[in-house]
Amino acid sequence: PATPPGLPPHNSRPQPRSNLSFGVVCSSNINRSMEAHVVLGNAGLTVESYGTGTKVRLPGRSAYEPRVFNFGTRYEEMYSSMAATEGDVAFFTHNGVLQLCRRGAAVKAAPQRWQDTPSSAITKHDVVIAFEERIFDAVVEDLQMREPTEDFEPIHVICLDTKDNPHEAKIQGRIALELCWLLEKTVQRCGREMFVGEIPEILDSFQRERMKHTPIKVLHQLCYL
Repeated sequence: PATPPGLPPHNSRPQPRSNLSFGVVCSSNINRSMEAHVVLGNAGLTVESYGTGTKVRLPGRSAYEPRVFNFGTRYEEMYSSMAATEGDVAFFTHNGVLQLCRRGAAVKAAPQRWQDTPSSAITKHDVVIAFEERIFDAVVEDLQMREPTEDFEPIHVICLDTKDNPHEAKIQGRIALELCWLLEKTVQRCGREMFVGEIPEILDSFQRERMKHTPIKVLHQLCYL
């Protein structure tokens, strides 16, 4: 099979128009964070996606044989590696991995590791959504360990805990979009100075009204960088 296309022409993308910049983070930057990246980006929100793992790990032929890649390996290269034979194509199409690589390649070149991203890029984000509590903890810990920047701006880290499979990622991607639009509308209404104080109430209301399907609480940590 042909290698999936890479980045689309710049002028084919909807231009971001949001006041807030969002970061979305999972472990390998290929399933949960990439689903959110696509959904938020298609809605016109400014977004970038990341992973916090040491490697990009994809399901292999058994639980003991994951396919492991370094962050920065192009999605196209991952796709080609797992589509080398007809048997590989059949297996990795059936388990959905080739589709994840194809989608990734259509959005950006390669998975990005949060911890390796320079602070100059991280500080552009106003809100960071992590899709698992341990990832939330890793993001918060990383922000607290970085050397403070001159501007020392607030970054809101939020956790929407999500099982790591395409079905749950799709559901939670839509929920993340609803939350991001709530936050975007809030900053449009009250401005950035009031925004910091508004978020806890917004998250409490969102928890009650939109997270009835899960007992897991939406986590929030205000960090500065």
